[in-house]
Amino acid sequence: MGYCSSKYIKKSMKGIILAGGSGTRLNPLTSVTSKQLLPVYDKPLIYYPLTTLISLGIQDILIISTPDQLHSFESLLKDGSNFGINLSYKVQDKPRGIAEALIIGGPFLDGANCCLILGDNIFVSNIFKPSLVENFTQGATVFTAKVNDPERYGVIRMGGNGLPEEIVEKPSKFVSNDAVTGLYFYDHNAPELCRALSPSSRNEIEITDLNKKYLTNHNLNVVHLDESSAWMDAGTFSSLHDSSSYISSMQKRIGIPIGSPEYAALKNSLITPTEILALLDKAPNNEYYQLLRKALDL
Repeated sequence: MGYCSSKYIKKSMKGIILAGGSGTRLNPLTSVTSKQLLPVYDKPLIYYPLTTLISLGIQDILIISTPDQLHSFESLLKDGSNFGINLSYKVQDKPRGIAEALIIGGPFLDGANCCLILGDNIFVSNIFKPSLVENFTQGATVFTAKVNDPERYGVIRMGGNGLPEEIVEKPSKFVSNDAVTGLYFYDHNAPELCRALSPSSRNEIEITDLNKKYLTNHNLNVVHLDESSAWMDAGTFSSLHDSSSYISSMQKRIGIPIGSPEYAALKNSLITPTEILALLDKAPNNEYYQLLRKALDL
């Protein structure tokens, strides 16, 4: 059973980056700044999920963060015009679960489908192209990656027919090693469905409960990231360090900036070569902009 109404007129998909939370696992680093503003090699963490959305061709993006940190994101990213996108900002006054982002973002979405991405998730994959968004019609899509420690994640068990059968949050016994990453596609019904969810025992609106709702209604699709893709959750000291090492190694090997919104914007024709040249002319002559200029042959 789907939720799509024959009267519904499809709008362009919009994006939401949830960059909230207290970042306690990274304290004392996060005692003075947001986790998503910490450096991952040569750029702030927030650049990576932003680049994923830009690579998908999404131009209207909402960033949700805490009252004391939201201004820092606005100072860094401004209105998004440097990347050919439109950025908006909203406050989440305290953590009430990932799914609350869809409630907070409801007025921003205004009936559009949504790509929700967590601000500490890094994706390196060739699958994130505008066609992925264009082919999404209704329901929900989650993206999974194989992990060695599934007890740390929400996981999906697939049936013999290739369809998802069960979602289990941090299973104590082995269910599957297909972990649900922090990237989700939802149709226009998601904010309303979230408002109908009951808070969990930790008083949060759980994203797993929303995904289970779509699963129950046979409206959940799963995209498995292949072995050529990389997914990193940079929410601990070790994962933050490992992510930086990975990005450094890959960029030196391929000569292309990873997680660069400017690079993705030009490749998706959201900005012109003339516009990025003007940006580079004003930018400092450091390794980040040197690599960007070299990769773009400018």
